[in-house]
Amino acid sequence: MLLIENLTYRIGPRTLFEGATARVSEGQKVALIGRNGCGKSTMLRLILGQLALDGGEISMNKGIRIGSVWQEAPDGDESLVETVLAADTERATLLADAETEADPDKLGAIHERLLAIDAYRAPSRAATILSGLGFDEEAQQRPCKSYSGGWRMRVALAAALAANPDLLVLDEPTNHLDLEAALWLESFLKSFPGTILLVSHDKGLLNNIPNVTLHVDQMKLKTYKGNFDSFERQRAESMRHLTSQAARQDAQKKHMEAFVERFRAKASKARQAQSRLKALQKMTPILVPIEDSPVSFTFPQPAELPPPLLTLDGVATGYKGKPILSGLDLRIDDDDRIALLGANGNGKSTFLKLLAGGLDPSTGLINKSSKLRIGYFAQHQSESFDLNASMLAEARIWMKALPEEKVRAHLGRFGFSGPRVETKIGNLSGGEKARLLLALVTKDAPHILLLDEPTNHLDIDSREGLTEALNEFSGAVILVTHDLSLIETTADRLWLVAKGTVQPFDGDLDDYAKYLADERRGLKGKKDAPPPPPKHGGATVKPAGRKLGPLRQAIKQAEADIARLKPEITRLEKDISRPDFYRRQTAEIAGTRRKLSEAQAALAAAETAWLDASTEIEAATA
Repeated sequence: MLLIENLTYRIGPRTLFEGATARVSEGQKVALIGRNGCGKSTMLRLILGQLALDGGEISMNKGIRIGSVWQEAPDGDESLVETVLAADTERATLLADAETEADPDKLGAIHERLLAIDAYRAPSRAATILSGLGFDEEAQQRPCKSYSGGWRMRVALAAALAANPDLLVLDEPTNHLDLEAALWLESFLKSFPGTILLVSHDKGLLNNIPNVTLHVDQMKLKTYKGNFDSFERQRAESMRHLTSQAARQDAQKKHMEAFVERFRAKASKARQAQSRLKALQKMTPILVPIEDSPVSFTFPQPAELPPPLLTLDGVATGYKGKPILSGLDLRIDDDDRIALLGANGNGKSTFLKLLAGGLDPSTGLINKSSKLRIGYFAQHQSESFDLNASMLAEARIWMKALPEEKVRAHLGRFGFSGPRVETKIGNLSGGEKARLLLALVTKDAPHILLLDEPTNHLDIDSREGLTEALNEFSGAVILVTHDLSLIETTADRLWLVAKGTVQPFDGDLDDYAKYLADERRGLKGKKDAPPPPPKHGGATVKPAGRKLGPLRQAIKQAEADIARLKPEITRLEKDISRPDFYRRQTAEIAGTRRKLSEAQAALAAAETAWLDASTEIEAATA
């Protein structure tokens, strides 16, 4: 499907790729990985034709449909559904041509292509995808320009997915998503039938989607079978093998050099010495790639306080008299590792601000020790940094009471030491700014660490460093993140922020994904859906008194509908594809096309009904 041959690309004096070669086959799900700055995003832009090659070639199958996310957020008066549909320019052009084309043969070719790209189901597909990304039916009808940039980037992602492309190119697709949308996207990509080329720093996504990993290393591309974990195992084995080979070669070289040095002046051994000297000169050194130093940092450990660290009793809060959260009866202890669940807009950030002291309770009480210290990492807090100031200068503002050597020592905990601390903040990467903010919000060794999307700009190594630091931290952690891997490796409790309150969620992320899927299908009563039943001793408590008869009848009816509709759709599609179809009367052509569209919609509804009923029976009998 996609062939990259001997590719070379330079940015000024710097060479990003030289002689890079790779092949992507149809149906593969490929992760493109490599250290920050190696050129992953650049490679995607080269593949999309947005940049010109300096050498080599990129070729694709003829007629391939490529889906990618716009670099800028869409904006306009059109509704979200209209924006998503308009992004599929081929479909829009074909539909317009079908209205004006008079030649029956050309009209037949147009409709054949519309069927091939599944154009008639595009509106329902767009609505489903927008729903999965967090837009309900009402929100989908609002003008695109009424949303913030982050939400409009979700619309751009929806447009790429809804076009049903042969090749889907995604660069950090979860960056503007919350956990709920990220879970949905992962499920969507797992079942996506086409080819995927993915750049991401989300280790969970890199393990759950790809079956091929393409590594950018030393300006080349190397292909590994399997996901990210498989790549790391293969890479480590390759490094061990190279290191062993290099050690053997080094020993051999030293032996030969010693022989030459000892006997080159001795007449009886001179010929052998010269032979070995020539062999030494011809020997190609085995080079072991220098691995980047792992990113590591440590949080200062807080002094012990008697539990609980903080309690909320009947607390409510909001903005300007408008309640956002109420009925908060919660407790936080020093060993808590809590991840907050809930869609954007439900109040997760509001809850963190309340705990941090940025919001006062309108009712109820918050009880905490006078010695309690809280560190709060907010999503966009680093945007307030003075870009012309050095890291050290910014840190001294935050730590006015400390001498410079202690400020430097604290920055050193987060990988900033020596002359590095004099670097201007404007010259830091997004990940480095995030790491600097982590250093600053933990300056007082907080007992509770509040983290709102801390991984947004961190690469894989930095995320692993954050995971290790959190697991070694002795205080409490409350976390908001769309990074599934971070939740799985650091959190041991889940709290759900929904329906205007915060409550413990009994279950794991798999349970939560099922809960969200059920909500979208309406199985749990939409907005007033309760959390899944609590678990006891590892087993789920089954709801009592659930009647399975109606569900089995629904499955039987759905199967009958599917069996009836599939042959009907096949017959209509064959009829439409006949050479003489578009020589018929206009009314007959329109009627047949309408019947096909209705049959396809009915089949989709029947398949959904079958899946819903089967899922509910499985849940009841598990």
